Amino acid sequence: MRALCWSVGLIAAAIAAPLHAQTRTTVLDAVSQPQPVDSASQAQDHGIKRDANDRMTVAVRLSGSGPYRFLVDTGADRTAVSTELAARLGLAEGMAAKLHSVTGISDVRTALIPRLQLNKAEFRIIDAPLLSGPNMGADGILGIDSLRAQRLLFDFTANTMTIVPAKDKVVVEQEGTIVVRARARNGRLVLTSAVADGRPLQVVLDTGSEVSIGNHALRRRLMGGKQLRRNGKVVIESVTGETMVGDYMFLDKLEIGGITLENLAIVFADAQTFRTLGLGERPALLLGMNAMRAFDKVSIDFANKKLRVMLPQRSGNRETVFAQR
Repeated sequence: MRALCWSVGLIAAAIAAPLHAQTRTTVLDAVSQPQPVDSASQAQDHGIKRDANDRMTVAVRLSGSGPYRFLVDTGADRTAVSTELAARLGLAEGMAAKLHSVTGISDVRTALIPRLQLNKAEFRIIDAPLLSGPNMGADGILGIDSLRAQRLLFDFTANTMTIVPAKDKVVVEQEGTIVVRARARNGRLVLTSAVADGRPLQVVLDTGSEVSIGNHALRRRLMGGKQLRRNGKVVIESVTGETMVGDYMFLDKLEIGGITLENLAIVFADAQTFRTLGLGERPALLLGMNAMRAFDKVSIDFANKKLRVMLPQRSGNRETVFAQR
């Protein structure tokens, strides 16, 4: 039985509406090395759709069948597929695994995806976690095992995602672009040059979660100052159907490598994801889509461990943007 780790999130405005916390599925020993890069690959543009929970989905094909809508999740180490779609396509079953979600650890089944097609790029996915389609809100989740050899550019003004081989150099940085270096932790990109209320924290990039999630260590560190403003409670629901309650708050200011995000919505919860990443006792934040969409463009480069953001032209302060609700 393999160990899988995952975490996903959907936000609710009140405790009565469950928050689907992004349940991310990762085979920890399966993503230690990047996949080979096809040097002949060209940039590929994909239309992006926003789902009801403000996350991004893209069309993929499985062994020529489809297209199907998969969530684009840079926080998920493994690509997952819905149980319903796997049964419809007759996918072969893989090894049993333990899944680490935001709410805890549970047993899951897996399947073999012989050929996943994202335009010209093709991947073979072994032991893709089988998750409930209704709980995911999609046919599957596109994790970094399918994307880590590429560079992703999300253009929120044009509503497109561009896939470029990671070995292709960025010739000229566009005006208003800020580059932040990152580190890899269990296959995920972590920004260490982050400060909240003058104190450092670890920031994990997470496009699969519509809201940013903070741990209790971060909350304790910030409660001494006056940066946090309460806004009630929400329920976080994982793709396994389990739930937990979190405190919905607003952070006045978060600084990341020369970027300042103001008025950032955060749900503070005792998420299993932080313990899985070894960040249970260290101030940490899963940076979700409410923060990403504050920029015009976001580029995530796993191979070179870099985050690039283009500040919105409408921003009065070149280095300060307001996070969306």
